[in-house]
Amino acid sequence: MQHLTVLGTGVLGSQIIFQAAYSGKDVVAYDLNDEILAKLPERWEYLKPQYLRDLPDATPEKLDAAVARIRPSSDLADALSAADIVIEAVPERLDIKQSTWERVGQLAPEQTIFCTNSSTLLPSDIAPFTGRPERFLALHFANEVWLHNTGEVMGHPGTDPAVFEQVAEFAAEIGMVPIRIHKEQPGYVLNSLLVPFLNAGAKLVVRGVATPEDIDNTWKIATGAPAGPFEIFDVVGMMTPYNLGMSGDDPEMREFAEYIKREYIDKGWLGKGSGRGFYDYSGK
Repeated sequence: MQHLTVLGTGVLGSQIIFQAAYSGKDVVAYDLNDEILAKLPERWEYLKPQYLRDLPDATPEKLDAAVARIRPSSDLADALSAADIVIEAVPERLDIKQSTWERVGQLAPEQTIFCTNSSTLLPSDIAPFTGRPERFLALHFANEVWLHNTGEVMGHPGTDPAVFEQVAEFAAEIGMVPIRIHKEQPGYVLNSLLVPFLNAGAKLVVRGVATPEDIDNTWKIATGAPAGPFEIFDVVGMMTPYNLGMSGDDPEMREFAEYIKREYIDKGWLGKGSGRGFYDYSGK
């Protein structure tokens, strides 16, 4: 599968786009309008030095070649016209994902394989909206995909086993370590472990127990871990915990969502990718 279309160019969508192009795939980057897409060159310039820092085989020439393999498009029919595989990375709301896949199913070529990068939702809740559920499954990436390179592959009961294996092979082709999930599980393996950890940190803040900095330091000093929950939130970006908190049933996580909107999102502090979140990454 050489031709990839990624739906959504946010924090993780843009990483998937760049990593696939870096691995030699031809990638169409789709988003809702050209104003959003116009910001992508800035995003590539943000990612390039991280590849040079973290990957021994990265060179400026290889990174420039990756950018040359990326084509932006705000026309969904155009973006899907040659797609062998589609990876969706739109906001983490079931209604948005369902409506997106309904449109994709009407426009994509017959042979196209459909993947969601949803962090928490089950493929079986989305599959019927695609019109071809046997070709639909999840391929889930961790943030900083070039470095934390797991590719969790999770089908639903109606996924064709041959399609499942094709996606696992594709994940390996773009530098991921395929993790085959044998049964539908909200949060896969990674987020089944990570989300309770992040939520615990969030609740300590909304309860007024400790500051984000002290919570992070406690975890890092006591366990030797490289990052605490709020450093991880900064990598993930503020919009994902905000959307999850506002759409969930936990009143404390809703309070946390309102807190990060008021104190961070409304100020344009969206996480590490924007230069500032709980911590300041601007170097100023």
